[in-house]
This record gives sequence, structure tokens and C-alpha cells, in this order.
Amino acid sequence: MKLPNPFKRSAHPVEAKESAAAATMVMNPGQPVWTPRDYASLARESYVMNVIAYQAVNKVGEAVGSVKWTTWRGDTEVTESALLDLIRQPNPQQSYADLAMAKVGYKLLSGNNYDERVVVGGEARELYTQRPDRMTVTMDGAGEVSKYTYKVNGKETVWPGQGRDVDDILHSKLFHPLNDVYGLGAVEPGAFAIDQSNEGMAWVQALLQNSARPSGALVSGKDSPLSDDNFNRLKVQIDEQYSGAANAGRPMLLEGGLDWKAMGLSPTDMGIIDSNNAAARNIALAFGVPPQLLGIPGDNTYSNYQEARLAFWEDTVIPMVKSIGTEWTRWLGPMFGGLELRPDFDHIPAIADKRKTMFDTAQQATFLTLDERRKLAGFTPVGPAAGGDMIQDRDSMAPPESQPSDEDLKAMAKIAGYEWKGDLKVVK
Repeated sequence: MKLPNPFKRSAHPVEAKESAAAATMVMNPGQPVWTPRDYASLARESYVMNVIAYQAVNKVGEAVGSVKWTTWRGDTEVTESALLDLIRQPNPQQSYADLAMAKVGYKLLSGNNYDERVVVGGEARELYTQRPDRMTVTMDGAGEVSKYTYKVNGKETVWPGQGRDVDDILHSKLFHPLNDVYGLGAVEPGAFAIDQSNEGMAWVQALLQNSARPSGALVSGKDSPLSDDNFNRLKVQIDEQYSGAANAGRPMLLEGGLDWKAMGLSPTDMGIIDSNNAAARNIALAFGVPPQLLGIPGDNTYSNYQEARLAFWEDTVIPMVKSIGTEWTRWLGPMFGGLELRPDFDHIPAIADKRKTMFDTAQQATFLTLDERRKLAGFTPVGPAAGGDMIQDRDSMAPPESQPSDEDLKAMAKIAGYEWKGDLKVVK
């Protein structure tokens, strides 16, 4: 049975409700709203040319792509479903990890991500993510999206049109305080730091290619001015014999009262290394990646790599993954019988370490009630009827119905990274 699509507007609406301010946010209804910046330049200067931004985007994309998904109907997990199959293999060219990398990369660089679903027989069969700079959003007079236009190589694809519905595009965006249509990517707040990092590396490269010395001038004495022929000969000699990395360290022979006057600052005087490290930390901050994970030296705020990795997951990855799950559930769930997508973080090492500590604490806290211990371990209470309000220990669990079930104990062992052996005792 084909389920109704909640995104479809009824042909005969009983009552129309919309924001009173939405219509005022669109200056010219029916006209496309263009992205107010050059995405290609931002992507080139950051991801393509800057190693810190490149690695920061990859760290977030790889982390999101490593998450496993589960499907649920209410409180019951559905282990096998067409929705899970779609997420695991979204299209013939990409796996979920590949799609997640592109999805996260586009969103971090531009602030926008456009997912496209290919619907066959009322069910989504393929998922794609599209380049944000090629997509144009058209708004109607009520401030709602009326059309998406994807333009590449002079060819346009429009939703709705030719069997494509406007709801087949999921526009996900980051918050932008000055734009009602498009999101704000991490690159723009980090643009100054990215420019400083790129300029610093370009300066060092130019310095290495020019004898690894700061610029200067050859000064002739008042009594021995250079003739035109001597000036041109000296210019050619400097270009051929003293410029470039191959001529680094070659001594310069001065004649005719010439003297060398340095006119630039050395790398030590400029503090270029410290400046590059400071810029790198700011870039990592813009993308939500702890500098320690990127190998950036300096005043790291984490005592060890494990703490930095846990903070990275809790502050950056998990919120992004939960947002993706909520959006995909709302967008795809109705096509698959109302299934809900939930991320499974139990297999993530950074999270498992923390949950293992919570599990060990719950297991050893015999002065707590069963429900308190279950809550501490991350499980739902069983209630007083099942003995959830009783204080228990492993040697005197009564009544029998108040004991944790085998399924609960297996799940707790899984969270802690242990192997279940049929008793409360679990071993690695």
C-alpha cells in the first residue's frame, strides 16, 4: 500500500496556515535567489590549497561516514529494511561513506547541502548529493520554495518538472543570521585564518626559491655609479646565478663599491612559524576539529589525544549525525512505512570508552536501585512493578522478575566493549 507523502500539499486544503512574516522575506517572488558569494573560490582557497582546512573537512566527513544506522518502528528495532539498504548503498557510484563525505564537505564549505532522491513506484531507490554552487532556489510569495534549478554545462534540471517533485530535493543548511535562503559555511568565518595560512606558506615558498634570504638591494657608492651596461649585466647575473632554490647559499661577488642592504624581515623576525600555527588553530576551530587531532603544536586545551577525540565526537560529529538522521527520517521515513533512522554510536571507540566507564559504574553501584543503575548505563527504567525501585546486588537479586534480562545484559556488555559469557561477569 502506498503511504501518503506528508510533504505533498492537499489539492483542497481545509485551512491554510503560514508565517505572517514569511512573505516579507522575499523581495521578488518567483525570482531565483543566488548564492551571495563565490563558492568555487572559497572551496579552492580552503579545501584545495590549505592542508589544515582539507584535513579538517576530511576528519568530519570520515567520522560521519563511519557511523552505522539502524531503523526503528516505535520502540522496536527493524534489523532489515529497504531504507537501510538505501542508506548503505545510496546509488551505484557511491557507498554511504562516499555520500557522507560529499554531503559533509559541501555543507562545511558552503553552508548548504542538497540531497536528491530518485523515486520509483512511490519509493526512494537512489540518493545523490549535488554541488551547492550549481543549485538555485526560487521562492514564492509566501516565502516557501517553489522551484529548484540545477545548472551545469548549460543544461538545466528543474524540480518540479518531468516527473520530478520539489520535495525530491532536501535542502539542508547551517544557520545564517543575514540570509533567509542559504546557510553559512565554516569557510567564511575562518577566511582570514585561511588567507593568513596560505599567504604565510606562499611567502616561505617564495623565500626558499630566492636563496632562502629576505629581499634586499644592491647600493652603489656616490663616487662609482653604474653605467647602463653594468646595470643590465648585473641584473642578468643576479637572475641567473643567485636566484632560485638551486642557487641557495651561493656567495655574491660585489664589485665597484656595491653594498648589499637587507630590506625585508627574516622568518625568525616575522615569527612566521608561530603565525602559521596560530592560523592553523583558528582554521581547526572554525571547522570544529580539536587542533590536537590535526597535529598542530601549541597550547592545546586537551591533556591527551583521547580527550580531544571524545570532544570532537561530542561537540561536532554527534550533533551533525543526529541532524542528518532527523532530516532523513522526516524526508524518507514516510516512503518506508514510517521507519525512523537512528545512529548507532556503540561501535565508535571514542564513545565506547566513555560508555564503558558508565557501564562499570552502574555495575558496581549496588547501593542504587535497578532503575537508577539502568539509567546510569543508558537504558530505560523498568518501573516499580518489575522491581525497578529496589536496591539490589549481584548476590541477592529478588524478586527474580526484577533481574536485568539477558538481552539487557548483552546490550550493556556490547556498550562496554566486552563479550557476553552468560553471567553478570563479562570478559574482554
